[in-house]
Amino acid sequence: MSFQYNKLRGRIKEICLTNEEFAKRMGLSLAAISNKLNNKSQWTQPEIFKAVAVLMINSSDIPAYFFTPAVQKSEPTEPMKGGGEYE
Repeated sequence: MSFQYNKLRGRIKEICLTNEEFAKRMGLSLAAISNKLNNKSQWTQPEIFKAVAVLMINSSDIPAYFFTPAVQKSEPTEPMKGGGEYE
């Protein structure tokens, strides 16, 4: 399952200004942060708790930052024949 991290990205910019600074404060590489924000690797519980502290996120807001499901992109469908009008 993929998650959407737009809110988390915004908070990172607000508090740390850059992903590089956030990675430094988290004790992770920039590549590791990038992989997590792009759903290529998952956040561990200890990483989530550290991010919450670094970014000063209320614990009640953790789901909004880390567990918002990503919207699945769907393939375009064929248009209805006859333009959808009644005959």
